[in-house]
Amino acid sequence: MGDDVVLNIETLGSEPMEKNGEPLEEVHEEENQKKKQFHSLDSLDKEANKISSLHSASKVVSIATVLQLAFQSIGVVYGDIGTSPLYVFSSTFSNRVPSKNDVVGALSLIIYTLTLFPLIKYVFIVLLANDNGDGGTFALYSLICRNSKVSAIPNERQEEMELSAYKLKIPNKNLKRAQRIKVALESSYWAKTGLLSMALLGTCMVIGDGILTPCISVLSAVDGVRKFDTGMSKDVVAMISIFILVMLFSIQRFGTDKVGYTFAPSILVWFMLIGSIGIFNILRHDSTVLKAFNPIHIISYFKRDPKAAWISLGGVVLCMTGTEAMFADLGHFSVRSIQIAFSGIVYPCLICAYVGQAAYLSIFPENITDAFYKSIPESVYWPMFVAAVMASIIASQAMISATFAIIKQSMALGCFPRVRIIHTSHKHEGQVYIPEINFLLMLACVLVTASFKETTNIGNAYGIAVVGVMLVTSSLLVLIMLMVWQTSLPLIALFVLSFGSFELVYFSSVLYKFTSGGYLPLTFASVLYFVMYVWNYVQTKRHNFEVEQKVSTEYLNSLGSNLGISRVPGLGLLYTELTHGIPAIFPHFLTNLPAIHCVLVFVSVKYLPVNTVPAEERFLLQRVGPKDYKMYRCIARYGYRDRRIGNEEFELLLMENLKNFIRNESWEEGDSSVEGEEIRFLEKSREAGVVYLLGHSEVRASENSSLLKRVIVNYVYDFLRRNCRQGFVDLQIPNKNLLQVGMNYSV
Repeated sequence: MGDDVVLNIETLGSEPMEKNGEPLEEVHEEENQKKKQFHSLDSLDKEANKISSLHSASKVVSIATVLQLAFQSIGVVYGDIGTSPLYVFSSTFSNRVPSKNDVVGALSLIIYTLTLFPLIKYVFIVLLANDNGDGGTFALYSLICRNSKVSAIPNERQEEMELSAYKLKIPNKNLKRAQRIKVALESSYWAKTGLLSMALLGTCMVIGDGILTPCISVLSAVDGVRKFDTGMSKDVVAMISIFILVMLFSIQRFGTDKVGYTFAPSILVWFMLIGSIGIFNILRHDSTVLKAFNPIHIISYFKRDPKAAWISLGGVVLCMTGTEAMFADLGHFSVRSIQIAFSGIVYPCLICAYVGQAAYLSIFPENITDAFYKSIPESVYWPMFVAAVMASIIASQAMISATFAIIKQSMALGCFPRVRIIHTSHKHEGQVYIPEINFLLMLACVLVTASFKETTNIGNAYGIAVVGVMLVTSSLLVLIMLMVWQTSLPLIALFVLSFGSFELVYFSSVLYKFTSGGYLPLTFASVLYFVMYVWNYVQTKRHNFEVEQKVSTEYLNSLGSNLGISRVPGLGLLYTELTHGIPAIFPHFLTNLPAIHCVLVFVSVKYLPVNTVPAEERFLLQRVGPKDYKMYRCIARYGYRDRRIGNEEFELLLMENLKNFIRNESWEEGDSSVEGEEIRFLEKSREAGVVYLLGHSEVRASENSSLLKRVIVNYVYDFLRRNCRQGFVDLQIPNKNLLQVGMNYSV
């Protein structure tokens, strides 16, 4: 393939009919006037993996824009952590009435938990580990994959590590250590599998958050309606909560930007209210609780009753629910806007709210089961009730949206069965809606709410999901510190001791409540992890089979320009996962079809371990075989947050890019005599019709496989494949233009 000419075509974005307010045709004319750049490489895969240096790693924006983003983030990101005062104290002392000293000790724990984890760890450390401005578990995983060959997802190539965007940062004195770790990880199959498993586990825990957040937030807020009727049963409260949850999931199809941003001012009002009422309670009831800012009271709290204090950590940890959302939703905002919003508004208001509740409980400890609503002054009770319900809905929206986004990322990286992705915003590529997942989330929330009917046991379940995600984030971050940042060992040790050790203590506490609801997120995570791992495992095996069975170039040359059969007018697009070589499905088409199209394009959709691929680097074209074969290869590259281009727009862009490719190829070779003829032949072929050629694969375990592998491949994977979206639906291919040929895969 040394003589292949590879062209990096500059193409348009994902808007089908216009770009920046200009008609598509005008934009094409402008784009076509730009000079295209040629690259002659030994492998097209080098270019297929090449993404220009980090485009959005540092966003240079004005102060006004940062402040605007900070305001918007309050409504989208902080609803979950903002509603935690509804249930933290009641969950901390779920089985006993605390003394005043216990209240002060628990308050001191809450203050320093909020300071240590959300403020210091996430706001000032974790946010810096973003993937080109994007956050979340898979962002950390992709950042590691780009800096070492440890990716366990299909379609990875050796050439990735030779490209600038995938290499380690500017070396420093710790480079040798980073290289030793990199080599050790790359040479270990278990290290690659372990990293993927950790990323999947963190993803599953976030999805568990997406189930439990609406349940506990809405149920806690609606519980305030009991003031209207003190004799109201838990069943009635649960039914009201279920009604609100069903309505919440019913409006998801309108999109995050419409649902979240519409109510963003409500969350700001909520923070102002809980902060003001907290200050009011401090002045009215007991200002001596301010001594909780002295951490010595934490030690005294554990000395009085070590076991009870340790068990209460399972409730204290709920004060940082939604912390992971700061990182997961980073792609919609910027690091600076998240930092300003939390440090300037969220953190102070939460501290005031918790101190105010503690001041009330120091006088009325018997009201611990309903501390939030009991501490509200009578004159503002009902406004606070309305604000609490609104805040709980918005808090739920944040985690539901994060669940949609993370499932889209998982699917793009080959770790989740194909589902329908609907993009709900033209301004934010990451905002999506998934109908199937929305229904399953709603069903799970309704079942959890109807089963538990109160927040105590749901809180026990919630704690495991929260701390589980934090442990995964810390583990991946340590690896990034060692390999990517090349941080000194004393600082890494300080990070592990300061955060990792305390997270393990919290995790041991929430595990103690395993039988009292703690089993729920672990059950959800186990089922989701099994589904995701099985899908990724078989997809990887399937891809390896295609690589092993690909057809040699000698076979193609032996067929001649007619490929051994008749060639009829038309444009054939043959989809394959291979980015070089002839796929094994190609001879099946030649064997089973009486004719093949006179122009044939091998199309490969390739997802890279980056959050987004710039539009000008989206498509790559290459000629396959001699010119008279009229065969080409097109690689469409996407990041895990990118929107897939529809078939009509793809056809339009493909034709324009092929024409540009032919023109520039002729210019490169200094022979323009056949340029016009080939372009006219291409246009005539498209006018005759475009047909999509896909292989309908049946994956089966090989005969010498173990019983476990046969069950996983032949039954579990087959069940998932038959109940998810078909490949041609996912590729947005109309049935009338589709032609499939069956092929068996033995893995």
